[in-house]
Amino acid sequence: MARMAGPAAGAAKIQIPRWIQLVGLPILLLFLWVVAGAARHVVFLFLVASLIAFLLNPIVRGLTRVWIPRGFGVAIVYLSFVIIVIAAAIALGTVVVNQTKSSASRVNDYFTAAHGRDHQTHADRDVDHFQHWLNTHRLGSIKIKKKGHDLVRKIRKHDVSKYTGKVITFVEGAAIGTLKFLFSLVLVIVVSIYMLLGMPRLARVVDRRFPPHEASPPLLTRIERALASYVRGQVLLSLIIGTSAGLGMWLLGMLGWVPGADTYAVLFGAWVAITELIPYLGPWLGAIPPLIYALVVHPVSAIWVALLFLGIHQVEGHVVVPNVMGSALRLHPLLVIFGLLAGGEINGLPGALVALPLLAALRAIWEFFGERVELERWSGAGPIPVEVDVEGARPVTPLPPAPEPEPPAAARR
Repeated sequence: MARMAGPAAGAAKIQIPRWIQLVGLPILLLFLWVVAGAARHVVFLFLVASLIAFLLNPIVRGLTRVWIPRGFGVAIVYLSFVIIVIAAAIALGTVVVNQTKSSASRVNDYFTAAHGRDHQTHADRDVDHFQHWLNTHRLGSIKIKKKGHDLVRKIRKHDVSKYTGKVITFVEGAAIGTLKFLFSLVLVIVVSIYMLLGMPRLARVVDRRFPPHEASPPLLTRIERALASYVRGQVLLSLIIGTSAGLGMWLLGMLGWVPGADTYAVLFGAWVAITELIPYLGPWLGAIPPLIYALVVHPVSAIWVALLFLGIHQVEGHVVVPNVMGSALRLHPLLVIFGLLAGGEINGLPGALVALPLLAALRAIWEFFGERVELERWSGAGPIPVEVDVEGARPVTPLPPAPEPEPPAAARR
């Protein structure tokens, strides 16, 4: 059994005996690994439910301070949460499906519908206009007219509607997948409700076993603070990416590459900032309205918008997210990248979504038990403390060496 060591920093430490280090810990880790592999979906469900419960617990606790019973406060918070999520998902899904159908129809007309007395398509006319621009700027040696018309005929021959129909089918399938995700979310919410209702009891049990003191806050408080840091980092990230997208669309509009984009740059930037609050999915959702706008205004200009958001996504994933979230969570940028990749590898997109908040919570747990656990030495005297870097902790000043005793008077003579 683990033994209690002497008090340190106002709290008694748990000393892990050598036999537990040698036998117990490896067996425990192996057991957890086997259980997590056999019941991966259930473990993931409970992890997500725990994160949601810890995120919402401060709100519920605030409602209890204004004389609202905890059960009623939980009901208010979750009903509001569910209504907002479902309404946003339905509204977003409806807009995306309808706008995609409209854009697909416009792209089809762009390549196939003949207009005017010359019965040319818009694509043919754009090829002629581009060749005319080359001729007027002394670049007539570049002949693209024939090749451009040949390309348009090839696209028309391959039936554009067939490909746009595939896009519509994909979007509709994504909408159905979103509804399935909402049903799974209901299960997570039910589990997290039970956890949130039992949070005060859990806090009392942990505090009774590991009494908090001035230098070490309670475990649940640490986890809540870690998740709050994650939320602050996500808000800062959304502001950075939203501003970048807005400036990019404004620049494309000013250059004339996406006509009128500068007029709606603030609106597009605000939309990207809002969707960026959704981890991992945010950058892709944020690009949908600007792409649809570009397709409606001029299908070719959608290429510039796609390149803009592709560049933003690459810079975000490799530079902004590791540094911003690493600073917010007090984690090394490489650990942030590893967590995102490992979460996606273990459980796909849902795993990547919960990777960073889970890392934040695990760091808080590691710090908490690192202050209260020490390993018994295998040789020599005294235990080996489990070192942990605690934010805000004051350095311990080492005691000066004890003075040597003076020799007796007879020895001095």
